[in-house]
Amino acid sequence: MRFDTILEILDYRPSFEVIALACNIGLLEQHTKGGRMCDREARKLLGFPRSGAIFSAPIRKALPAKSYDEAYDLNGGISSVAYNMVQYVREVDAAIAPYWQRSVFEVHPELSYFQLNENKPMHYSKHGDRGPAERRALLEKRIPGIKQILDAKLPGVRTPNLLDAAACLWTARRIAGRAVNRVPEDPEWDEQGLRMEIVR
Repeated sequence: MRFDTILEILDYRPSFEVIALACNIGLLEQHTKGGRMCDREARKLLGFPRSGAIFSAPIRKALPAKSYDEAYDLNGGISSVAYNMVQYVREVDAAIAPYWQRSVFEVHPELSYFQLNENKPMHYSKHGDRGPAERRALLEKRIPGIKQILDAKLPGVRTPNLLDAAACLWTARRIAGRAVNRVPEDPEWDEQGLRMEIVR
């Protein structure tokens, strides 16, 4: 089953017990070096070079930007990769209210792999050959039956996307079992009452 918007996921019935979303939830209002506390703490946890996978969430006033240059100015700087996520962050930010955080959680694949790998970061980038092979081997070792997801053929979906989805599924299962770790352990709250945290 495919959903095209976050609202379709939130409105689906019967409702999902847990939604593990690889997208920023909770945003700062002003530019802060290194982004939200959860972004900074996640980088510290992963260490170099995997810390480079954690992009700072855009600030809320940058979300309406119609171009990279506009987003760069409004955000006080932004990478091209982070800018490509702005449209998704905008969609989520428009839909998510604090009460949704009882079932909707921000996750990050690299933190999921970190948890899967007994609190050790992956050796290789998910791009290239060695990174995907390393991640697949870990997923197959830790999640019985995961090959069905990893071998799926879906239009426009590349192997790293399937690997990341499988890793986030691991975290969703941990959330459902109330066995999660939060980054940071004591999260900040944004001006709309949203927790700014990444669950692993």
